[in-house]
Amino acid sequence: MFVSASTGCFPELSLVESIERLIDLEYSAVTITIDEKTNQLKPSDVVADLEKAIALCRDTHRLNIGGYILGIDATGEEFYRQFEACCKLAKATKVVSITIPSAELGTPFNEEVEHLRRLVSIATLEGVLVSIHSQLGRLSQDPDTVMVLCDNVKGLGVTLDPSHYIGGPYAARGYDQIIKYVYRVLL
Repeated sequence: MFVSASTGCFPELSLVESIERLIDLEYSAVTITIDEKTNQLKPSDVVADLEKAIALCRDTHRLNIGGYILGIDATGEEFYRQFEACCKLAKATKVVSITIPSAELGTPFNEEVEHLRRLVSIATLEGVLVSIHSQLGRLSQDPDTVMVLCDNVKGLGVTLDPSHYIGGPYAARGYDQIIKYVYRVLL
């Protein structure tokens, strides 16, 4: 086990600047956020120039990359194209774990299962593990729903942020039932 800090902590900085900041804070590992809403690496950038994205992510000044957290805004087939490019990036940089958000509340359950199955299928071809981030306002806010999603999507894991299971609306219920699906923990 190792502790990494996320470049997402510094969305206003470039990827290089956020990595330098994490080095100054004496971290030895980094989780790189790939999100359209940051000034860092965007999924559309990865699709546009995969080799440049690989070079950028390899230049971590000896910080180990613990995983990638994706924020893809695209829809339809473009979403899957960007996701596939991010999986190729992960493979090229020897990263096993990609975290994605689950669908927003109100999304039909079967639709989300099919979506996640397709993502896991794409990632498996590149040797990458996919996990959904436990977040309020999304299907993953309820640990029982997370368990059912993981049961229905073979190979899907969870990136556990226990804070809202401890102090949020599901605090009294616990989250032991999803521990076996945990690929990563965010604190």
